[in-house]
Amino acid sequence: MTVRYERDGAIARVVLDRPDRLNALNQEMKNRLIEIFRELRFDHDIRAVLLTGEGRAFCAGSDVGTMTGFDPLAGRDRIKNAHQIIMGIADMEKPVIAAVRGATVGIGWSLALACDWILASDTAKFSQVFKKIGLAPDGGAIYFLTQYLGVLRAKELVMSARMVGAEEALRLGLVTELVPDAELETRAFALAQELALSATFALGMGKRMFRGAFDPPLETFLELESHVQNLVLQSRDHKEGVSAFMEKRTPSFVGR
Repeated sequence: MTVRYERDGAIARVVLDRPDRLNALNQEMKNRLIEIFRELRFDHDIRAVLLTGEGRAFCAGSDVGTMTGFDPLAGRDRIKNAHQIIMGIADMEKPVIAAVRGATVGIGWSLALACDWILASDTAKFSQVFKKIGLAPDGGAIYFLTQYLGVLRAKELVMSARMVGAEEALRLGLVTELVPDAELETRAFALAQELALSATFALGMGKRMFRGAFDPPLETFLELESHVQNLVLQSRDHKEGVSAFMEKRTPSFVGR
């Protein structure tokens, strides 16, 4: 099993469970996350959702090993799968908490950014790693980062692909709260309990208003993102980036 789904009273705990790969998402995991978030959206007995990762990382992005070869239709389907997960979190009319530690990069960071509350262990580290394999950011990363940081700072994180430590992420407003690593699960569950006991219908309606506060809406941005990603997936730089990653060498990009 690659994603665990556990219920504890009114709290659902969704765990990325592929620790040997730092919880990098493969297609099986993406499909399972779509199913889980679709079910949780309409489960009125669940009033708060906790998303976390097993082991020493939250999510190290998509599994690069599955990116070899390219079929435009299959590529678009993969992008749409990722978008269904993000929309599943954004459309959830109940609070969703991300509890992150270690590597939280690529689509993994997008998953966290889509949540309503981001608790970060002091071991957490974040990066928009996409340029290293010749891709543009996905999972709505640019949409969320621009809202939280503004365009200039968001561009710096995307174009540098540098690592952002937990303390800097807190200073930038990219996490809600910083927690000692040993206390992450305890604090996350306590927060989930607190939120689950609150007026979650009102919180859900508040989420809808936050969604409506930005133009274009997330759905429109993700459609643009899917077109962009389909183009870059066909680029020479993406093929070189994946090959270099698999061969553990520095890529030689040509800008095409």
